[in-house]
Amino acid sequence: MAPSSVVVTIDKPTNISLVELDDSETSVFLEKQKTASTKQFSWRLLLKAQRILSFFPWLAMGFSKTFVSVKKRIALSDSGKDEVKYKERIMYRFIRVFLAISIVALVVEIIAYFQNWDLKLIPSEAMGLVHLSYMGWISFRAEYIAPSITMLSQFCVLLFMIQSLDRFILGIGCFWIKFKKIKPVIDDQSYDIEDPSSFPMVLVQIPMCNEREVYQQSIASACQLDWPKDRILIQVLDDSSDELLQILIRNEVNSWKEKGVNIIYRHRFVRTGYKAGNLHSAMSCDYVKNYEFVAILDADFQPNPDFLTLTVPHFKGKSDLALVQARWSFVNKDENLLTRLQNINLCFHFEVEQQVNGHFLNFFGFNGTAGVWRIKALEESGGWLERTTVEDMDIAVRAHLNGWKFIYLNDVKVLCELPESYEAYKKQQHRWHSGPMQLFRLCLPAILSSKISKWKKANLIFLFFLLRKLILPFYSFTLFCVILPLTMFIPEAELPIWVICYVPVTMSILNILPSPKSFPFLMPYLLFENTMSVTKFNAMVSGLFQLGSAYEWVVTKKTGRSSESDLLAFAERESKSFNEDKIQRRLSDSGLDMLGKMKEQEIPVVEKKKNRIYRKELALAFLLLTAATRSLLSAHGIHFYFLLFQGLSFLVVGLDLIGEQVN
Repeated sequence: MAPSSVVVTIDKPTNISLVELDDSETSVFLEKQKTASTKQFSWRLLLKAQRILSFFPWLAMGFSKTFVSVKKRIALSDSGKDEVKYKERIMYRFIRVFLAISIVALVVEIIAYFQNWDLKLIPSEAMGLVHLSYMGWISFRAEYIAPSITMLSQFCVLLFMIQSLDRFILGIGCFWIKFKKIKPVIDDQSYDIEDPSSFPMVLVQIPMCNEREVYQQSIASACQLDWPKDRILIQVLDDSSDELLQILIRNEVNSWKEKGVNIIYRHRFVRTGYKAGNLHSAMSCDYVKNYEFVAILDADFQPNPDFLTLTVPHFKGKSDLALVQARWSFVNKDENLLTRLQNINLCFHFEVEQQVNGHFLNFFGFNGTAGVWRIKALEESGGWLERTTVEDMDIAVRAHLNGWKFIYLNDVKVLCELPESYEAYKKQQHRWHSGPMQLFRLCLPAILSSKISKWKKANLIFLFFLLRKLILPFYSFTLFCVILPLTMFIPEAELPIWVICYVPVTMSILNILPSPKSFPFLMPYLLFENTMSVTKFNAMVSGLFQLGSAYEWVVTKKTGRSSESDLLAFAERESKSFNEDKIQRRLSDSGLDMLGKMKEQEIPVVEKKKNRIYRKELALAFLLLTAATRSLLSAHGIHFYFLLFQGLSFLVVGLDLIGEQVN
């Protein structure tokens, strides 16, 4: 006889009742429990089915929004002028020819696939002419084309591994600095606060050119620096071509001057040499000889009040120190996907590259802003030159060749903003990658003939210039945008999986370590870096061979983003009454015409934003997707997925779907 069942009921901790059930009651109880479990299971199935069904409308809505966005991008794109520009470029022609050949090859491969042709052996019996031609092509590519592609791919893989080793060593160096808690220290005691004369004379320069969105907050940040007022001079170096903007900036400077700030406004009538020409002109003023240091702050940089007190004291007792560089911090790093991906790159640059090179080599490339220079070092190194578009790197290399040392402060951060549109980012990257190649051509003789050690010469030539400025964009574009799709049609030269998967993912993880919150964007970062390789490769070639685009300088577009309080203050200061008051008070009757112009500009003009179609990126997108289709026929696996997602990445960039969106 089966044991009876016992049901325990607890109403309260002190009230416990026991109910004994016989066999018949037990079976009834179990049956009810089974019925309840069945109903519960059915409800779970219904809920899961509902979730699955609700996924499809969400997916359809996502595709619909994407399609509408693509239509807007194409409809509002400004591609008329761009078309002529691209057709004149050899790279775009090469990509188009490569794409056409790939499409023809894909059609032939599809025919061969569905005809079930034997792709390895030519049978002895008679075959059709098409089949014989196809087998002849297979024999020709295996004997003549595949060896050349294999040699090129092996060379690129070697460069890839060398560059990866360099990144790995930099990572170890950064870990060692963190582990040992190594930081630059101030040798002597800091300056006496009660004695302002003990503070050195500091010149603060703010170069700007048509920076309407950021000039107010930039000037305000510089005027609030914590330094004795009689020991600091702020130069606002305005290269703006807009006459109204010139007056606004001049009025802003006068407003701070009335508050007791030692600030002056300079505007060049002959604006040559871009930023280098602007800085060179400012340093030629007679009063500059009274100053010992110069701090450079671009128009979108907003230093904290303690910026000078954290940087200038490092010069004390170090007569051979030329530069103290602070780190950049980004106010809009979470604005969109483009800014998030930029933040990953720049965090690695500052946290790893600059910090390791600054500690172990006492040399790194000046970032052009958020740094303090010893004026004597600038003068002895030749001053600002207008020969390249990277005047900051130029002066840093020349100072290093003259024996000057640098310090990088990773803990001192200066707020700035990242480009939010792909067009602005693309132009910035073109300048950043063409300029170093111009500089390498010019500086190579000086490096070889300098008196620095052989190790420092080798570091400058092979690591600083060749490996990080030339080899990186070369192998990235050649390996992943040319050789990889080519091997899909020439399988005899197929790349191993570790080259296209394991090593790139490992290096991407290493790059993301300085910004751990960006780990969810690991794969988009890897794909986007390969997508940007076409821009960086083109810029590198134009700079190396001094092509016309190498000397293009476009001021990076700013949005004026800052903290919420700064934005509110900025809006108030842009108000109508504020501008009218300044015009009437400072310009008197001569300002009436300018006041009329300002009122005309206050009328809102609704314009649709012009988006661009990037033809090189689109051509590469279709090329990679064609290669992905060929890979699918051969069941390559990881090759197919890499080509597919890389092709989609190029498609997104080519249609300008990343970054700032259509209004």
